[in-house]
This record gives sequence, C-alpha cells and structure tokens, in this order.
Amino acid sequence: MRPLKNYGIACMSMGFLIEETAPVVWRGLMVMSAVEKLLRQVDWGQLDYLVIDMPPGTGDVQLSVSQNIPIAGAVIISTPQDVALLDARKGAEMFRKVHVPVLGLVQNMSVFQCPKCKHETHIFGADGVRDLAKTLGLDILGDIPLHVNIRESCDSGQPVVIAQPQSDAAKAYLKIAMEIVRRLPVPPA
Repeated sequence: MRPLKNYGIACMSMGFLIEETAPVVWRGLMVMSAVEKLLRQVDWGQLDYLVIDMPPGTGDVQLSVSQNIPIAGAVIISTPQDVALLDARKGAEMFRKVHVPVLGLVQNMSVFQCPKCKHETHIFGADGVRDLAKTLGLDILGDIPLHVNIRESCDSGQPVVIAQPQSDAAKAYLKIAMEIVRRLPVPPA
C-alpha cells in the first residue's frame, strides 16, 4: 500500500481502509492485524520519524503496538479536564510499565481566546495537565489553544503551520515538535 502524501508528510490510517461512515469495532487479533498492515505493508520509503496516533486509554491498540514494535518514546496529549486526565495518567503509566519512555505531556485545548475581545477562558480547566505532569515527574512539552483558526485550517485540509505560519497556534505546534525531537534518542548513523 502507498501512503497518502501532503506537505511532504506520508500518512496512512485505518480510516482509509474502511468505508467513511463505518465504525471500527475491532479488538485483539483484528486490531493487531490492522496495525501490522499499516506498519509493515505500507511503502513508507525513507522516514525521519514514524508517528503513531493512538486513541486514549490502555487497550489492545496501545498494548499491541508497545509490545510488538520498538518505540523511541510516547507523548501523552490530554485536555486539562479531570475525566480526560484519568485516561492520560493510565496511558503514561502503561507506557512506563512496558518500558516505553514518556517524553512528556501536551495540554490540548488549554485556553480559548475570544476572537473579538481577546478575553481568555479556560473552558476545560487551567492546569490539569501541568498538575498531572508534576505528579508523574514528567515535563510539559507545550500547550495547544482551542482556536477557531486551527479548526478552520484543518477542515480545509491545510495544517495551521502552513496556513498561518506566524500565528500563535502554529508556533505552539512547532515548539512541541521541536521539544519532542530534542528528547528522542539520536538514531544510529
């Protein structure tokens, strides 16, 4: 299989392999079979990094991936609300248990800034991910704001770092990416 490419990034998803409106209700062997296909039957070409975006939690996908492929590090992304932090904590603890280094946490939807008056509101809470990071002894890699420009650029198929490279939102993503790369082990030459 060939991955889709956009802005120099190769991408493959289980969502590309099923009908658009079909739910993915797979467990166990079906999940691992799909993951194996995405990892080993996609012509990735030469990669600098392979990023695997997984759902929250500690289910079959996370366990299968962490036990069957070498992972240089995990990044835990969560909104600052209590219910999301429960899954984030479990995810971080699971990766530690299977000896995958947790590179840090990202606080998603950290603040909403009104586009008219610029007033900032912490809709999901202010520092939940920061508090969790302290509890777990991990670093915060950055914050992603809840911003209409992010949603609009994503919906149009253009990442905010391309659509509005000088925006605060784009700078937030780039800062996080640099922090992740900085924490990854140097690959052998």
